[in-house]
Amino acid sequence: MHEMTPAQTADKPWRLPLRKVNKEKAPWVYRSLVRAVRVFAPLLTRRHWSRQDLIPADGGVLVVANHISNYDVLVLGEFLIWSGRWPRFLGKSEIFKTPVLGWVARQCGQIPVLRNTTNAKQSLVYARKALEDGLMVSVYPEGTITKDPDGWPMSARRGAAQLALTTGVPVIPVGQIGAELVLGGGTIDWSKLFSLRRRPVHVLAGEPVDLDRFRTGEEPTLRELDLATTAIMDAVVALVEQLRGEKAPEGRWDTRKKARVSVPR
Repeated sequence: MHEMTPAQTADKPWRLPLRKVNKEKAPWVYRSLVRAVRVFAPLLTRRHWSRQDLIPADGGVLVVANHISNYDVLVLGEFLIWSGRWPRFLGKSEIFKTPVLGWVARQCGQIPVLRNTTNAKQSLVYARKALEDGLMVSVYPEGTITKDPDGWPMSARRGAAQLALTTGVPVIPVGQIGAELVLGGGTIDWSKLFSLRRRPVHVLAGEPVDLDRFRTGEEPTLRELDLATTAIMDAVVALVEQLRGEKAPEGRWDTRKKARVSVPR
């Protein structure tokens, strides 16, 4: 088969063979899943990727991104894999209880989150171990698909900040838009999936988030966690603003109050 030249792939990095862009080890199930996604993804979307060079080539790294759709994990995952890393996502435990999907998630080394239970913190233990082992962990700090009426990132939970401050790994923010056009936003819309047109999806990585000023002791305080969480989401929001070409509203949507609220500064 004729190999594409660097000039031909410069603007379309997803066309490069996986073996050339990713040398990191991964379970065979994970690799097989990615190859399957590669078959149907081009039928649904037109990719637009930016700043893959900001993804660290090795070592533990925490990726934080906005969550806009059930489909965006495939969009973000492909972007990160073709940046040379195999992300381990934190996902709701219900996924792991599904017969086929749960088996795939476990085989791919994904990390279950036991939300709203006394065991919720256990997922951070597994995530921390993965980071300390030099793996990439990907987190949606909001904890769920955004419920902001205009699709902006919401207020976030402290989990990502906790991982970042206790491990000291680089924190890479990622903004994405467009995945909600494929499968809907918070509610799955199957009719969108079978649209005859390809939808544009944009993914943009940013510079590492500077959290050094919040590392003042062995265990971060709640105040430090809140400020670090704000810094992390500020970085994500800035990338989404760049992709959308508009300024985010003041404050962030709070699902409990069903309104935009100020964040700790």
